[in-house]
Amino acid sequence: MQVVQRVFVSGKVQNIGLRDWAVRRARDFGVSGWVRNLRDGRVELLVAGEEEAVDGMVEAVREGPEKARIDNVEARVDTERAPKGFTKRFTA
Repeated sequence: MQVVQRVFVSGKVQNIGLRDWAVRRARDFGVSGWVRNLRDGRVELLVAGEEEAVDGMVEAVREGPEKARIDNVEARVDTERAPKGFTKRFTA
């Protein structure tokens, strides 16, 4: 079943390569969507795909890349239509 989740990540998550890492991991999981920095210091992701793949991506985000310090991950169901592929967006 196809699902979409919007994910907010806080901690030491900007300027450490998290967005590039997320693009690579999204390809590994076969999910689509995007990732962007937020002005408040968090990172936001929209992740869409098969439920198992989306859950796997969200769990990977909870670990993050080596240089990250993940303090909190908030994931919720969303209805936004995800683009094909997984892209890095500009800060919002």
